[in-house]
Parts: sequence; structure tokens; C-alpha cells
Amino acid sequence: MLSKNIICLWYDGTALDAATFYAKTFPDSAVGAVHRAPGDYPAGKQGDVLTVEFTVMGIPCLGLNGGPGIKHNEAFSFQVATDDQAETDRLWNAIVGNGGEENVCGWCRDKWGLSWQISPRVLTAAVTDPDQAKAKRAFDAMMTMGKIDIAAIEAAIRG
Repeated sequence: MLSKNIICLWYDGTALDAATFYAKTFPDSAVGAVHRAPGDYPAGKQGDVLTVEFTVMGIPCLGLNGGPGIKHNEAFSFQVATDDQAETDRLWNAIVGNGGEENVCGWCRDKWGLSWQISPRVLTAAVTDPDQAKAKRAFDAMMTMGKIDIAAIEAAIRG
């Protein structure tokens, strides 16, 4: 049964592939029910996968195979708080290395066009620190990065 509130993500026939990748890549993630179309529709035929229920890090989602008409953009992203460089690298490399692409400031995009922010907790704490000089040093360092380098952020914090 679907949750009362669920994130619906639009795909062009690849919802099950995406959900399977997310379930393999992120903790507390799984593929749930797969629903097939009861009849033909503009983006597919009767019996094609229409929707996929899945969770990403505990967040309920529904993948809708709605066709090529709608593309993902940075207006929506999953922000993933990481605890160390190994976790940051693993998640970043999984997304980018599976047909995705790098972006800036910890953002990357998966091969389905969905945006991800791989954000080490140390960075979030630093840029929100009440010490504005420390926050600015961390922010300025982040602005030069694609994938976040925790050692470089920590060096910037220290000045």
C-alpha cells in the first residue's frame, strides 16, 4: 500500500532500472511492488511496467514510466548526508560511474537525470557555523569542488 505522501519520479520506461540501482546503492532502500499497465497508454503498452514502488534511504517513492515528455532537473534533488570520505566517494562514484555526470559543490546527476547532493556532514556544519569567517572559508573551498574533499574542507575550516 502506498504511503499517504510519496515522491513520484517520472521516468521514460526505466523506473524499475532506476529503483533497482537505488536499492543496491543506498542504505535503507528497497524495491517494492511493480505494477503493470492494465491497458495501452501514450508511453507504453498493456503489460509494460507502469509504476514501481520503492524507497530511497527510507523515503517512499513511486517511479512512473510516463514517457519522454518530462525531464528531471536540479529543482528536485536527494541530499545525502555522508559521514566520511569513504562514504562520500562510494556514493559519488556509484552515481557518476553508472552513466551519471559530475556537477559542482557536491552535486551529481544519475544516468536517469535525477540530481543528488552528496554532502558530508562536516561541510554542512562548517557552512552553517556561527563563526562567519570559518563558514566563509569552508564555503569558498566548496565552491571550487565537484565531489567534496573532506580533508580540504577541514583545512579550510582551520584556516
